[in-house]
Amino acid sequence: MRDDRSFIELKARQRAQALLDDGSYRELLDPFEGIISPWLGPQGIVPQADDGMVVAKGTINGQPAVVVAIEGAFQGGSMGEVSGAKMAAALELAAEDNRNGIPTQAVLCLETGGVRLQEANLGLAAIADIHAAIVDLRRYTPVIGIVAGTVGCFGGMSIAAALCSYLIVTREARLGLNGPQVIEQEAGIEEYDSRDRPFIWSMTGGEVRYRSGLVDALVGDGIHAVKQAMNEAIAKGVPAQHRTDNYDDYLQRLTRFDTRKQADAEQISALFAGEGKA
Repeated sequence: MRDDRSFIELKARQRAQALLDDGSYRELLDPFEGIISPWLGPQGIVPQADDGMVVAKGTINGQPAVVVAIEGAFQGGSMGEVSGAKMAAALELAAEDNRNGIPTQAVLCLETGGVRLQEANLGLAAIADIHAAIVDLRRYTPVIGIVAGTVGCFGGMSIAAALCSYLIVTREARLGLNGPQVIEQEAGIEEYDSRDRPFIWSMTGGEVRYRSGLVDALVGDGIHAVKQAMNEAIAKGVPAQHRTDNYDDYLQRLTRFDTRKQADAEQISALFAGEGKA
């Protein structure tokens, strides 16, 4: 039965359940394990029993799969020591399965502002482990990234998104290295007004990222649409060349960009001209 409920409105656990085959969902290190961040409590922040990271094993189209989903409603989906270790370990185990002849697929639901400032060094180390794990795993099976909304995907985890074999977004998604509030804080509101939603989405929204060729599929907000795009990406297999293999070209484009003028959507589209989708 076709499920057209909003994917964006689902919590992380519901997203993982929706992407896996019915009845196959099995959560690893669930809230009953009580593995929480040891750093939040001493700072007066109430921790969450799963540290905002859901790791689920199951099947997709009958094949073994792991789905990792970040809960954007907890600490802005920020990555700390525990949550980062859960994602990295899940990817590392999937790679080990593939090396042992068990073809395990991987899907990442990325709703994150990046590193958790309360755990900065530990969170950054965990994100580096995630990057390495994605690069290792994507040799064996496509690593599918999904950025749906409403948090977006920023910071070091935007690099994780770029490392995915295929990236799926909705129009409501946002993807960028620095979040709007961070840019405004550092450069001033005249440079970047984080409250100007049309401006923000024209720069980092799912639609412009798709046109720029930085993501592979732009879908509507519906469980069926997201699952269909996920299945199509999996069916493509490991790409002959990953987007990140073109880093020299991207560096040359950025070097030519005129930073004396404030960037706008037209400049962003022109910067990636030739890379975008028709």
